[in-house]
Amino acid sequence: MGGSGADPGGESLLAALLDGMDAALCAFDAAGVVTHWNREAERILGWTSREAVGRKGLSGWAVRSADAQEIESRLLGAMTAPGRQVHEFALVTKDGGRVLVRTQSSGVRDPDGRPAGVYCAFSEVHTQIDLERSIALSEALFDDASWGVVLLDADLRPAVSNTHAARALGVGRAAMLGRPLGDLIAEGVDELEGALQHVLAAGTPPAPADLWVTLRTGRNGRSDAPGESGGRGDGGERRCWRSGMLRLASPLTEEPVPLGVAWLFHDITDAKRAEQEASRVRFRDTQLHRAARAAAECEDPREAAALHLDFALAGFADHALLDLSVGGRLVRAARTPSLAGPCPPAAGSGIPVRYMDAHPALQALERCGSVRTSVGGAAVPGWAAARSWPEDAVHGMCSVLRSRGHTLGVVTFLRTAGRRPFDRSDAMYAEDVAVRVAASVDLAETVERDQRR
Repeated sequence: MGGSGADPGGESLLAALLDGMDAALCAFDAAGVVTHWNREAERILGWTSREAVGRKGLSGWAVRSADAQEIESRLLGAMTAPGRQVHEFALVTKDGGRVLVRTQSSGVRDPDGRPAGVYCAFSEVHTQIDLERSIALSEALFDDASWGVVLLDADLRPAVSNTHAARALGVGRAAMLGRPLGDLIAEGVDELEGALQHVLAAGTPPAPADLWVTLRTGRNGRSDAPGESGGRGDGGERRCWRSGMLRLASPLTEEPVPLGVAWLFHDITDAKRAEQEASRVRFRDTQLHRAARAAAECEDPREAAALHLDFALAGFADHALLDLSVGGRLVRAARTPSLAGPCPPAAGSGIPVRYMDAHPALQALERCGSVRTSVGGAAVPGWAAARSWPEDAVHGMCSVLRSRGHTLGVVTFLRTAGRRPFDRSDAMYAEDVAVRVAASVDLAETVERDQRR
């Protein structure tokens, strides 16, 4: 193991390699004399190579005399034992302290196959445990984690993924690797990539972010039903993922070199929608309360009816129409906002509205309930005009006005292309508004009859 006849250049190369190792290393010849001692061993124990090389055994300096026989027998026993031997024991530092180390020892043989010595690599136990914990954490994240975990390279392409993430993205683990995120996500990819790029440039953000995304395909590889995608035509369902992101940098360089980003996410769509629904219900209840208080101050019941519509529009719709039943036909009584446009006739004119057959307002009258209709996500020329609605309307809902067992008319709420279609919860709110409008209209008609008598 490095006799006097060895090539000086080879000895220098060997010394450089040993000193550059991250693990501490020492070597013994067949007699137990220390032949090599690298810088990491010096860092851990404090004994320099000059002080260590040439000593016989470790007793009295790197090991307590009471422990020397057992430890040296374990180390030197690796010369004749097969494979690699792993042990843990305490070594003594130069300043008298003790360090618990984990060693891996292996025998060295000469060209004739006879035992020639042993080399021993060792590190502090807590360092080894930290490494094992890191490896165990990585394996757990990529095997059984309930969060999706994706490692992306500096080009923001998935490099490693766990099963949960692949399932959430609707593809196999191997199929998603190396592909741009835009191949997997239809909507929300710009926000996601922007967040990942920010992490690469500025580091880990202080808190997780809730990102809404829409997958390009359903999890079964086919387009989802149109009702799930909201008419967007991308075939995916809108999901909310709570995302945490960590910048990865190489620990093997003097200055951190970004390796990519670790993206951890968890689907909170159901909780988020429940939260949004609760917030929406609270706001609508507040609007109904405010409208009732404002309407109570109106001397004219018809003004109170229009006031209910004004309050109902906030966060709910873009247009509201009030049509009253007069002589079996619907007559426009109010409209909000009161803007000029292709919505004949003008409110208060007394001229019946010429609704097409099977118009949603007529259907609501016939069914004594609410009717929803939608053209989709974008305006279609002629669709709104054919229904005597403003040109920008793409979603409509008509709710019947009922009071004291009588049908008084229909209230219509309209949304433009910037909003989603009306759903069941919207219909319930519209019916709440319709009840209040109907009460005001009924009161107005009662007052007018009394005045005519």
